[in-house]
Amino acid sequence: MIDVQTAAVRLGVDVLLDSRRLRGARVGIVANHASIDGRYRHVVDRVATADAVTLAAIFGPQHGFRSDVQDNMIETAHAQDATRRVPVYSLYSETREPTADMLKGLDVLVIDLQDIGARIYTYIYTMANCLRACGRHGVPVIVCDRPNPINGTDVEGETLVKGYESFVGLFPIPMRHGMTIGELARLFNETFELGAAVEVARMEGWRRESYGDAAALPWVLPSPNMPTLDTAIVYPGTVLFEGTMLSEGRGTTRPFELLGAPWIDAERFAGDMNALGLPGVYFRPAVFEPTFQKHAKAACGGCQIHVTDRSAFRPVLTGAALIQMFRRANPDKFAWRQPPYEYEHTKLPIDILAGSDKLRKQIESMIPPPVIADGWRDDEAAFRTLRQPFLLY
Repeated sequence: MIDVQTAAVRLGVDVLLDSRRLRGARVGIVANHASIDGRYRHVVDRVATADAVTLAAIFGPQHGFRSDVQDNMIETAHAQDATRRVPVYSLYSETREPTADMLKGLDVLVIDLQDIGARIYTYIYTMANCLRACGRHGVPVIVCDRPNPINGTDVEGETLVKGYESFVGLFPIPMRHGMTIGELARLFNETFELGAAVEVARMEGWRRESYGDAAALPWVLPSPNMPTLDTAIVYPGTVLFEGTMLSEGRGTTRPFELLGAPWIDAERFAGDMNALGLPGVYFRPAVFEPTFQKHAKAACGGCQIHVTDRSAFRPVLTGAALIQMFRRANPDKFAWRQPPYEYEHTKLPIDILAGSDKLRKQIESMIPPPVIADGWRDDEAAFRTLRQPFLLY
């Protein structure tokens, strides 16, 4: 059992609205259903009812403003919000960034999205695209900061290699970056020259080393397959399963925690994984039946990941070890997923997710996972140095 000491955290949106910084402004907001405060009030409603503030437009990221679209590469349409009587522009549609017409008449664009701490989570690139567009069209941006739910200290994984950029990895950062969305806004804008006039509404009371359940804030799943904090903790590693034909648990109530395939013996597989002695984790044998996506309606053998020690657990190392063990369990039936994936039609999805073809080749060559992880150390150290000037807490 994990002992969690909670502390009061004031979100960036609270600090921003209490400052009356938006008074007299026509405001656009980039948000989704998880953009709530500590009292479950949505940022759009708070801005819409703020004194002398005009809500002029809403922008939604992947999965839609209401997060009702389940899978990748399913675009959402633009709409009209019937309650608030403003346009809702989709930034996962024919465009990934706001156009000049969408930004027309705005005095400021406010971004309030919950990131989960992994390079491939697309909300940070929706933010980056907004910074680029607002820089081009002269609209200032305020990013309302939120906690990194898997802590703001740990960095893990290879840095994305040039040539492997996609909407699940626009910039050369490691898989687990250990930054808040506001800190990433500063890093992206300056390091990658996005050109925005950006300001971060900082949180108050957040500690870098804390996980999401230490913030005394409600958890609302930020995307359809991120139901719990447990999911977020394992996600930087098990998201790699999207690059395979193994089930990553989509279509179950525990996506990214339940992993398997119809040809796997659960007890044997979990036993082999536990024999590796990976830090901070136990693999419980599990058989599950996805209701949709890969292997829908078929019983899949595999395991559920149970993190026993957050401080020791290394999700990216664990994800690589799991894929290698599944491949070893049945090389004839194991397969890498084929393109397209996130609008990349040539490169293998696993390479897009991992940030290069190196991890795939290491897994195929049966390089031991601890050796693979040792090869990330220089990238991790370089990123810690790069991010340091942009940290706010």
